[in-house]
Amino acid sequence: MSLDIVILAAGQGTRMRSALPKVLHPLAGNSMLGHVIDTARSLNPQGIHVVIGHGAELVRERLAADDLNFVVQEQQLGTGHAVAQALPVLKAERVLILYGDVPLIEADTLQRLLALVSSRQLGLLTVNLADPTGYGRIIRDSSGAVSAIVEHKDANEAQRAIREGNTGILAVPGQCLGDWLGRLSNSNAQGEYYLTDVIAMAVADGLTVATEQAQDEMEVLGANDRIQLAQLERHYQYRAARKLMAQGVTLRDPARFDLRGEVTVGRDVLIDVNVLLEGRVTIEDNVEIGPNCVIKNSILRAGAIIKANSHLEGAEVGEGADCGPFARLRPGAVLGKKAHVGNFVELKNAVLGEGAKAGHLSYLGDAQIGARTNIGAGTITCNYDGANKFKTIMGEDVFIGSNSSLVAPLNLGDRSTTGAGSTITQDVPADALAVGRGKQRNIDGWKRPEKIKNNQ
Repeated sequence: MSLDIVILAAGQGTRMRSALPKVLHPLAGNSMLGHVIDTARSLNPQGIHVVIGHGAELVRERLAADDLNFVVQEQQLGTGHAVAQALPVLKAERVLILYGDVPLIEADTLQRLLALVSSRQLGLLTVNLADPTGYGRIIRDSSGAVSAIVEHKDANEAQRAIREGNTGILAVPGQCLGDWLGRLSNSNAQGEYYLTDVIAMAVADGLTVATEQAQDEMEVLGANDRIQLAQLERHYQYRAARKLMAQGVTLRDPARFDLRGEVTVGRDVLIDVNVLLEGRVTIEDNVEIGPNCVIKNSILRAGAIIKANSHLEGAEVGEGADCGPFARLRPGAVLGKKAHVGNFVELKNAVLGEGAKAGHLSYLGDAQIGARTNIGAGTITCNYDGANKFKTIMGEDVFIGSNSSLVAPLNLGDRSTTGAGSTITQDVPADALAVGRGKQRNIDGWKRPEKIKNNQ
């Protein structure tokens, strides 16, 4: 059966105390609404319709995509009114209604809910709560069938004792939705058009209201303030950590791990504490990541070792290669098989060949470095003249002495050497030694300056 999805995202979120629309607040590297949209896409609907209101232009700007249709709710008059704004574009046999501030809803849960929908039956997602305060209550008749939903503010004492709460997530036959929305009334404590009132209408029309349960309360919890947003963040990270461990990853402390994107992992991966993975990260077999590392949009090949406090972005670390501690690999940095980058080494758009080494305290930018080349401490590639970038090319088995400045464009042949402290401005032939430094002078009898004594 065809499917349209409506995502309600028009609310202001005053309790966030923010100029940013509530649904754009970040969770695990994405906005709350972004998470809901990603889940919606995984269901392969024919249309995704996002109802926006407060901060509409910013929401549209941040999340615009070819597969999204934005519908503006000029006045926020309730959830039923919000869905009605999308009614003219809803053509599918089933309509699923989601919320832009409920980011942890699982696709599997929604698939089970959608399976309940037919021309004579709708699907309602409920959750059992220890404290249902604020939730609409699921009212069932003597046979256990759902007969209505009563909002908390409209519920009497007996109804408030019910612990089965309404999540607001609903899947309905599309052919019935327009009629139900047209019959909504705002005669309630809030003066709003409640989407939940369609449940009683469906029962009156002879339809069955089938229910599906969320796995846990956190899956359907919305974020109305920053405290709740932080709770959702922790739960998201808890779920992400459990999924990785189920795939064979060892996390030294799952509570001190954060994922803000997508990660693909191999077997026997070890991740120490306070590691942050962002964007798209690929981690192959037998990789070890030390504590306090940030790894973004990078690939770690089999057997790679990332030592403590290293920062990688847009980088590739080759098979058996290692970097750190305190290494920084910027976009375009590539370490070949068994290459080594040590502490306080920064690479940008630089490729180290197999077995090449840069042990410590160096900057290598816009460089192509051959196999087994050794870069001494304090070496920099002078790749920028203030307007343009230039490349440094080193052959295989090159030895760069400590404190060398390599002024690009530059080509150093195989097995060439630079003397320590040299500034190299011309190409160096293969097997040659280049020395570019001022001649040393020794001055006999030199008297060091003495500190002036203060007699006061």
